[in-house]
Amino acid sequence: MLSKKQARAFFLGGTVVTFLIFIGLTVYSLGEAQDQTNIENMTESVVRGKVIWEQNNCMGCHTLLGEGGYYAPELTKVYDRKGANYIKTVVMSKTPWAPNGRQMVDYAMSEDEANDVVEFFKWIGEIDLNGFETVVSPLAETDNELE
Repeated sequence: MLSKKQARAFFLGGTVVTFLIFIGLTVYSLGEAQDQTNIENMTESVVRGKVIWEQNNCMGCHTLLGEGGYYAPELTKVYDRKGANYIKTVVMSKTPWAPNGRQMVDYAMSEDEANDVVEFFKWIGEIDLNGFETVVSPLAETDNELE
């Protein structure tokens, strides 16, 4: 059994060691070598696409990078799966898009807006997902319209 003095020393020593490990891992994680984003490829078009994504509350139904709703397909790698023409067709449609019985709002975006959304999805798809390349949402696996 430890005396009070030994217990205090053990507690303080463990706290200091844990704190130092935490600081070391934080510095390591925030280091430039650990940056897995592709921020160097971010363009104004990508930023405009992200603004369109947010203004239309797309995340209310869709999942992107594991965040969002599960009502509609996961879109992290949609550019790789479907391509630019498919994305543009969907977002520029003047009638509600209703694949698999789920109806998407008819945003009727302009060509420029659709191009910005495509660039956003292309940029998102190039982010290093640290090996998690599999589709999270089962809806994305059965999304076969216009193929």
